[in-house]
Amino acid sequence: MSSISQTVGAEERRAAQARARGYRLRRTLFLTLNYGFMLFLVGFFVFPVVIMVVSSLKPERLVSSDMRTIYAFIPREATLENYTCPDYQSPETKCVDGAGGVFERLPMPRLFFNSVFVTSSIVLLGLFVNSMAAYALARLRLPGRGIVLTLVILLIIVPFESVAVPLLLLVNELPWIDGTISWLNSYHVQIFPFAADAFSIFLFYQFFLNIPRDFDEAARVDGAGGFLIYRRIIVPLARPVFATVAILQFLAHWGSFLWPLMTTRGFEFTTLPVAMNVFFGQAPRQWGDVMAFASLATVPVLVVFLLFQRWFVQSVSASGVKG
Repeated sequence: MSSISQTVGAEERRAAQARARGYRLRRTLFLTLNYGFMLFLVGFFVFPVVIMVVSSLKPERLVSSDMRTIYAFIPREATLENYTCPDYQSPETKCVDGAGGVFERLPMPRLFFNSVFVTSSIVLLGLFVNSMAAYALARLRLPGRGIVLTLVILLIIVPFESVAVPLLLLVNELPWIDGTISWLNSYHVQIFPFAADAFSIFLFYQFFLNIPRDFDEAARVDGAGGFLIYRRIIVPLARPVFATVAILQFLAHWGSFLWPLMTTRGFEFTTLPVAMNVFFGQAPRQWGDVMAFASLATVPVLVVFLLFQRWFVQSVSASGVKG
């Protein structure tokens, strides 16, 4: 009887070991395919950026010739002449004849400052305005808030192009604090019309709904008012959605082209996308210079996303975009 029990026990152990090996094999295969697919997607989306940056570091004669080879990803002759070439008119220079780098052909520091200042101002002002509006809709018992929320949702589907001209006519008649009767060709015409954003309000609203109201009630018992609850309770708990809105707003307004084109003249207040259009129309146009300009306009977006990606993922996984 004992030998039979031992035999059965040994067979059960072998079966359990076989099942464990099969599970480990399936898990290893699944993880291999999963990570392989993710690496493929990363390469698929990243390789154009890599080619752009690498091409901006090559002499013009190698940009096109290397495009179909492995050297499209490797700068064989690294140079900064596409970015800056102050002596490009000298016969001894290695820069392309008749064309300097982007820093010589355009006031890049001014353009870069304009883009950073305008975009950052819209993001910071928008975080406060949109979160406060969403807080009022989600946490306060206001009459008619359902109607207001419906209007906010309806505004999401309205394309900006359909209201660009009426908005331009409106801001052209608004006075400013210095007494001038026009907002055109200024920083504030690019900032204040975009402080409130319907989609950002909706994202904040959805996230604020998931925060338990017990926190509000406990704070009110301690004597806290509405703004103190917003500042000391809601904002710390809602950092993921703040990061999400910051990223989305930064992406949208960093690449904004139509409104700056309509409201600015010259390079004093204009931003990089409009200047890029001007740059592409200049002669001579070299692909190395184009890649350098595109790299300067792209790298800040990647930096912002890398800084806030952890909170962005947390917001999405915590139903910050739940419908």
